[in-house]
Amino acid sequence: MKIKDIKYLAVVAALGFGMSSCNDFLDRPAEDNYNAGNFYQTDEQCYQGVNYLYNSPWYDFQRGFIKVGEVLSGNMYWGSSPYLTFTINGTDQDLVNMSYSLWAVISHCSTVYNNLQASPASKEAREACMGETLVFKALAYFYLVRSFGDVPIIHNISDELNGAYNSKFKVKRADVYEYIVMTLEKAMELLPKAASAPGRIDYYCAEGLLAKVYLTRAGLSGSLNTEDLKKSATYAKDVIDNSGRKLLDNYSDIFRLANNTNEESLIAWRWQAGRDPWTQQNTLQSDLAPVGFDEWGDCWGGYGGPSVDLQDAFGIDILEDPSSRTDVDTRRKATMMLPGDKYEYFWQDKKDKDGFTGFNVLQFCYDGEYGKGGPGEWQSPTGAYNVKHLYGNNYDHVQATGVASGNMYSALATHILRLADVYLIYTEAMMGGTGSTSDASAIDAYYQVRHRAIPTYYDKPSVVTWDDVWKERRLELAGEGDRWYDYVRLSYYNPQRAIRELTSQRRNSYWNVNALYKYYYESGKWDISEAAKKENAGEAGYDTKTAAPNVTEKSFTLPFPSEDVVYNPNLLKDPVSCDVRQEYAY
Repeated sequence: MKIKDIKYLAVVAALGFGMSSCNDFLDRPAEDNYNAGNFYQTDEQCYQGVNYLYNSPWYDFQRGFIKVGEVLSGNMYWGSSPYLTFTINGTDQDLVNMSYSLWAVISHCSTVYNNLQASPASKEAREACMGETLVFKALAYFYLVRSFGDVPIIHNISDELNGAYNSKFKVKRADVYEYIVMTLEKAMELLPKAASAPGRIDYYCAEGLLAKVYLTRAGLSGSLNTEDLKKSATYAKDVIDNSGRKLLDNYSDIFRLANNTNEESLIAWRWQAGRDPWTQQNTLQSDLAPVGFDEWGDCWGGYGGPSVDLQDAFGIDILEDPSSRTDVDTRRKATMMLPGDKYEYFWQDKKDKDGFTGFNVLQFCYDGEYGKGGPGEWQSPTGAYNVKHLYGNNYDHVQATGVASGNMYSALATHILRLADVYLIYTEAMMGGTGSTSDASAIDAYYQVRHRAIPTYYDKPSVVTWDDVWKERRLELAGEGDRWYDYVRLSYYNPQRAIRELTSQRRNSYWNVNALYKYYYESGKWDISEAAKKENAGEAGYDTKTAAPNVTEKSFTLPFPSEDVVYNPNLLKDPVSCDVRQEYAY
């Protein structure tokens, strides 16, 4: 991150808010009415000052969050993207924006934290808000260290305004992790056990993130550290037992607008539907939905989609007749649209040809009257469309939130850490590096996640293996920007397995899927050969000609953006050791 950016962000973050008019806990006052000298005077102003951290600084990470977390991991197909082919370099704009956004979060958090320290507001409000800023700061560093490896530590942004950042050295990865742990420990000292409003960060949110940090750090030395695993298990179990949170009964409900602040969501980017200021809104539907999915004409994500390899993980073969498909796992439909799928929570103001109220994906593609503005074809070469991060059309948005959506903006929350993740963290940590567990509480945690997804999964196993949890994490969290970071932590202590899995994935696309689906829609028959003849196309089939990506141990560390290196050449030098607990204090 360039020094000029740090200076700019420090000015913007001096108050820590922008303009808004939405009537929820994210309300922010008009910026031109206040300055750092006359704000943060009351409890309300403290909370308002922190609200900005729930969305705007993360805005430029939205696209990188998907490219890295899902495309790079093999969960999502994205054409010729360098994230699909492992050919990312420092000029990639998504990488640049990702770095900028994460350093922006750290800058904002530092400045808001400093302002809160001097606030005359109540101790309760001041400390709660300070704790929230530290959780976001720790989260940003968690993304940075897992993405780029060794990175500089910027503890207090005010210390960097003299240009010192441009001469900072990277800090060894182990020390960055210790800094994250230290930051979350302090956050837990400050945060209340119960948040002041649904959706705000509380003690257990920080504790859940700390459990994930310890699980990740456990393999950093090249072998699994049992003490880190014990701490991960302890923190995760406390969240499970004492937070009062439960898994939602219906998996797909997690990702619906009406449930933006559901109790399963521990940490989320909480967006607002508005253009003032730009950056407070969720734009992911534009990147992930097919053309015509909303009335704003801003969706271009149809030419990507959930990967063939992810379909394999769900036990789905798109070359099989949809009428005979058996969806055992409810997460499949909540993660990817396939031919024959209908959704009652999208397009709630429309009826399909069968009288169904909601979204019919095949009719959307091939019926110009029903899907006005639609693609007129099945766009995705993987045969599947994304579901998560989509809100539907404007009617759906108004029904759920009471406010309109717009061109490239919605209020749909992006869930970063969920309770189900903590359940699986606990089960894995309880294995202690042995590869399995027969502990009843660990098995129960795994069972709760799997049984929610597969209601017919009745009997608890007597043993749960690491492979069980590894696969369950993929299915449970698919599309949520997390899978690549599972591979990163695996690469710490078993890089060859990570490489082997990534290079054996079916990351390519199908040929002639549109011809097959169109024939099926128009005739009601599933016949690959007849579809090819009718549509004068080749038969649908998987592309086996594209070579597997070249994945090495170096692949698990992304390159620094070139412009960052220009401004700080020390980023190319060896990292330094840092005793963070001696060097820094909150």
